[in-house]
Amino acid sequence: YQIENGAQLIQIFDSWAGHLSPRDYDEFAAPYQKQILDKIKAKYPHIPTVTYIKHSGALIERMASTGVDVVSLDWTVDMTEGRQRVANGRKAAGLEGIGGVQGNLDPAILMANHDTIKERTEEILKKAGPTGHVMNLGHGIEACTPEENAHFFIQTVRNFRHE
Repeated sequence: YQIENGAQLIQIFDSWAGHLSPRDYDEFAAPYQKQILDKIKAKYPHIPTVTYIKHSGALIERMASTGVDVVSLDWTVDMTEGRQRVANGRKAAGLEGIGGVQGNLDPAILMANHDTIKERTEEILKKAGPTGHVMNLGHGIEACTPEENAHFFIQTVRNFRHE
């Protein structure tokens, strides 16, 4: 329904799967995520897919092995390590390409001063590299986040250039 009405990307949110052990994720979440992804890809192979799981640090390779195009990383994972772990998970599953990543600024950083927001945002952008990364927060924005700080974050991303 969403794709037929103009969605250019589908993101699966399984926020609670991060509370599962790796074994339980393999049994109770991954097969159903893969089933959803397989159905999307069968009908719409050109539509990119993203999976987000809050507190997913123990599950990154498993998430990548489901065949999702982009793994959304929360703020508990170093971007450099996360990229490598996504690539490793895809390789172990026999999937082509290294996969993309999304994230992963800690939403609490948006409560800090502009210098800190800029430093942390640019650190993630540098670690992620120039391709295959969607800059985002590592989870939703807090309701008490100052709007000017959210705007500054967006402007920092827009103004960043890889050397």
